[in-house]
Amino acid sequence: MNTNDTNKYFLPVAVVAAGLLIAGAVVWNGSNPSTGSVGSQQAGLEVNIKDVKTDGDPFIGSANASVTVAVWSDFQCPFCKRFETETLPLIVKDYVQEGKVKVVFLDFAFLGTDSTTAGEYSRAVWKLYPEKYGEWREAMYNAQDEENGGFGNAASIDKLNATISGIDADKVKDDVKANKDAYQTMMNADKSEAQKVGIGATPSFVIGTEVIQGAYPYPTFQAAIEAALQ
Repeated sequence: MNTNDTNKYFLPVAVVAAGLLIAGAVVWNGSNPSTGSVGSQQAGLEVNIKDVKTDGDPFIGSANASVTVAVWSDFQCPFCKRFETETLPLIVKDYVQEGKVKVVFLDFAFLGTDSTTAGEYSRAVWKLYPEKYGEWREAMYNAQDEENGGFGNAASIDKLNATISGIDADKVKDDVKANKDAYQTMMNADKSEAQKVGIGATPSFVIGTEVIQGAYPYPTFQAAIEAALQ
């Protein structure tokens, strides 16, 4: 599937980065998650998706879509999985497939080494097989187990990659090894963009001039997208 048209959907969910608890965040306290209220726009903060740098980040949908949804996530984050499986498919059906919305995925890896490793593999797959990225990301979230519970290290991702037709697992593995530092720089840049707009949790989103933090139901995102389309 062509990434400039409609790619297969994907994406992540939830937890607060230490020291950056904000209103409307999804908080991860030990092993117990709790969901706050939706922060549709952070008070006292002027946000515009046009000011968020997303060049080089994986995306689904038309590159020329009138609305961009920026998503920050962590592959170990269980709430990110909830967003991807319950809400993102509806966004894809109603807006991405209609050419109205592009969804861009930015890294906010902070739950451990597996989060970082998965982020590096994400970059490699996007670079080498952009047409397979959506399928790959969906498979990653389907394989997600408990936070840092086993899946997500290099060996487990290599094994998963070997099951996806059209992806050369060895080629991806070699690319990660060769470009680890470059990919880490890209991931750090994504996190800087998040902090610039007051985001310290996953999943978090910027849609138009609104910031949403948490795996909230579809109507929350639908309202923000409709406002951005006006």
